Amino acid sequence: MRRAGERLAALLDRAERVRLRNLAFEELRELGRLYRLHAAHLAVLRDRSDDPDEIRHVNALCVRAFGVLYGRSGAVARPSTSTRLREAVARTWRAQVLAWLLLLSGAALGAGLATRDPAALSALIPASLGYPAARLEELASSADARSRFLAAEETPAGQNALFGSSLFVRNTQVGLLAFASGMLAGVPTVLLQIFNGMVVGALSAVFLKDPPLPYIAWILPHAVPEMTALCLCAAGGLLIGAAVAAPGRRGRAAALRDAVDPGLFLFFTSLPLFLVAAAIESFARQSALGIAPRLAIAAVGAVLVGAFHVWVFRLARARESDSAWLAGVILPVRSAAGDSAG
Repeated sequence: MRRAGERLAALLDRAERVRLRNLAFEELRELGRLYRLHAAHLAVLRDRSDDPDEIRHVNALCVRAFGVLYGRSGAVARPSTSTRLREAVARTWRAQVLAWLLLLSGAALGAGLATRDPAALSALIPASLGYPAARLEELASSADARSRFLAAEETPAGQNALFGSSLFVRNTQVGLLAFASGMLAGVPTVLLQIFNGMVVGALSAVFLKDPPLPYIAWILPHAVPEMTALCLCAAGGLLIGAAVAAPGRRGRAAALRDAVDPGLFLFFTSLPLFLVAAAIESFARQSALGIAPRLAIAAVGAVLVGAFHVWVFRLARARESDSAWLAGVILPVRSAAGDSAG
């Protein structure tokens, strides 16, 4: 046991010097094994030995090991903000998928209603978005009007900046409403997400009467970040709504505590996307760029959004594996360590 004690002391010195998370895999495993060994040995010594010096020495080693494995494992117990953000995006994928399904369902519904009854356009697309009833009627009935609407033309930079700032504010308000209204059991969040999809679907039904490429190049560059951001906000609202409506055995307060943290991270993740969408919509869409550059912008945006989600999913999965392994190494001795250290 003397050699084992010396090795444990050396590992503890190294862990205190370089931090636990920087130890090699074999060192972590050996540290956990020696911790368990000395915790068991201490229990035997207290029961059978009358050597107080040895008991104090082994007890001191166990106390140090407990402090290193539990008190200084902040990377496991209290992850950083960036880690919590990645985990919030990765672990809420079900809510995000549901938000996308609601948006797509609304788009299909809006497109069907607009195709069946063009007079419903003014009810499906609010005038506050810049589409008054007369304008919608003209777009729905005239191919020339649609062509002029989609025509690429330069606009002054100051006007674009003002337009972009108003877009950012409006989209952020919509996202915040989708998130915060989740407190009402998620019902307003669901309805708002469906309505957002209906607006997109109804507008698409108007322009897809013609060859689709100009309209796709017009809407897709800013739609990729904007729709992603809206779905992140709605996913946060759905998490809170589920905690309110179906808290389970833990109780509503505990369920809300668990839901608010990832929900807030989803909302704050959406803000940069809203900003990018507003910049694209005001400077790229309101420009003389052709179809190919606009589609290239959309493709880059889709690749970046997809790569971000793949990255956070892989990091979250790797961290879960590491945490599970470390817990398997150190947690079985928690009760023994508590008894020994006492």
